[in-house]
Amino acid sequence: MRIISGKWGGRRIQPPAHMPHTRPTTDIAKEGLFNILQNRMTFEDAKTLDLFGGTGCISYELASRGATDQTIVEKDPIMAAFIQKNMENFGHTGFQILKMDVFAFLQHAKDPYDFIFAGPPYALGPIDELPKLIVSQGLIAQGGFFVLEHTPRNTYEKYAGFQFARNYGTTVFSFFA
Repeated sequence: MRIISGKWGGRRIQPPAHMPHTRPTTDIAKEGLFNILQNRMTFEDAKTLDLFGGTGCISYELASRGATDQTIVEKDPIMAAFIQKNMENFGHTGFQILKMDVFAFLQHAKDPYDFIFAGPPYALGPIDELPKLIVSQGLIAQGGFFVLEHTPRNTYEKYAGFQFARNYGTTVFSFFA
């Protein structure tokens, strides 16, 4: 796993050997995602939310590109500690990791974010609830985006706020605004 661009671009990160509930976003899909985003938003000083933080690869990329107010929700204590350690090693201080269930977090979330990313386990039962909750609660800031990573078997074209989707093989990113 590597950071693609920004001040830490090219740095490699070795995730823990045993990650039972984590499926890191591939470098190819991540590069495609950030190519789309860099033409649509500014990362510098962005307020971001990473749901299902996993290995932290999306949050590292955001921080490397200038995001300074990051919230990362990851309930697995091993993965949360891994993200914490990496952010500290980078010298990044503009983040907080919440060790809790994503849906519990979303029940009480009120502040809008410039960028929200959710890369849930593909087998997550209530995955279809994520865009409904995020859009209905007004968590996407004006000019911001929510991106949901999912498999091609899920489609969100008829959901409120849906903008477009991009397919990278077994990975699809649906964009909401």
